[in-house]
Amino acid sequence: MRSTLSGLCKSFMENKERIRAAFAWENSYLHPVCAALFTNQRQIADTDWMKRCKGILEEHTGAFSGFRGIAKLSMISYLALDGSPERRMQKALLVYEAMKEHFFSSQYLSVASMMISGMAEKDRYEEIARRTRRIYDLMRKEHPFLTSSEDSVFAALLALSEKSDEEVIRETEDCYRLLKEQFSTGNALQSLSHALALGEGTAKEKCERTIRLYDLLKEKGCKYGTSYELATLGVLALLPAKLETIAEDVAETDAFLAKQKGYGFFGFSRKQRLMHAGLIVASDYIGENVELKMGAAAVGGTIALIVAQQTAICAAVVAASAAASNSSSSS
Repeated sequence: MRSTLSGLCKSFMENKERIRAAFAWENSYLHPVCAALFTNQRQIADTDWMKRCKGILEEHTGAFSGFRGIAKLSMISYLALDGSPERRMQKALLVYEAMKEHFFSSQYLSVASMMISGMAEKDRYEEIARRTRRIYDLMRKEHPFLTSSEDSVFAALLALSEKSDEEVIRETEDCYRLLKEQFSTGNALQSLSHALALGEGTAKEKCERTIRLYDLLKEKGCKYGTSYELATLGVLALLPAKLETIAEDVAETDAFLAKQKGYGFFGFSRKQRLMHAGLIVASDYIGENVELKMGAAAVGGTIALIVAQQTAICAAVVAASAAASNSSSSS
């Protein structure tokens, strides 16, 4: 294993265990996702600082706010990673207010607002909110029974693209059509298509790389999950590297995680573990500037990969929140 990847694996595990110990009663599905956020930024989680950020979040939001829903731990993590968490919270609320002009309140809208507040300047919030709604409506036109409130997050990230609304949706739909024979149709495939739409190249090229990578991993005994894990597979397929190298990196990272605490018989599933391995490998290639102020700049190259990675993390946040919600309702 490369030294950089090995270092990220160790950082990820340290972050996961720190967050798990400090926030044991929060959504456990989010512990590794939040660990990935800190690992992306090449930081070790300061849980005392995270608790202070939790106080900032609670000071600025009501008890029933979407910011304090099941995805709360991800909100705290974004604040803790910002040099000015108080200001970040205020910006996220401004984005949220702009978004509420076009959407009903939901925890997914809060997730989108927190992400956008770290990736775009204040003077673009209204424009992004309006564009998010247009893209969401186009999504719903294509998939009326599939598109729901959780897709507002993906629409917001797609709204950062320099492509026109119609181009974004056409790219997404082309990817969806090309991949539906390989993967089951549904929300997971839609999320994968959103991530791929942000990358460079034709839909055919990106889909062929995704399928090839899936097959290469399967050959190595790493059968990638076809639920919400798919968005991360898409990011891996977009990386500027040979697919054989990426598959080897994911397999090595997965083997490392398999020996770590929390990934045993009663821990995360094999498919979840592979997704976590995918997040780590993608981080190694993309670098640490996972949140970039884009202003009016085009989303291309590295920036497109960064937004695609955020899309994959977002898919994990949404799925983890849903899993925790289902767990709570059944217990």
